[in-house]
Amino acid sequence: MYAIIATGGKQYKVAEGDVIRVEKLNAEDGASVTFDNVIVLNNDKDVLTGDAVKNASVKASVVKTAKSKKVTVYKFKPKTGYHKKNGHRQIFTEVKIEAINA
Repeated sequence: MYAIIATGGKQYKVAEGDVIRVEKLNAEDGASVTFDNVIVLNNDKDVLTGDAVKNASVKASVVKTAKSKKVTVYKFKPKTGYHKKNGHRQIFTEVKIEAINA
């Protein structure tokens, strides 16, 4: 059984026991979170969408909140002497999928 959920402006395909990285959530480590925005639900027999999944949810627990690897942003314009170097580390929350409720 798997579900496709939406959180943080992105969509994730999840199954029970998966560990995924999502955009930062306001939850402490070890806390339980519920994703109510389920788009697709596959229960090994058929695929459910629309009104059939409006009451479905995915329960997960927060593993950790951390920063990802640094991404270097380098801007350069030739012949003008212009160059600019920046770095960015995105904050993410790692969650473990506990149950998919249909």
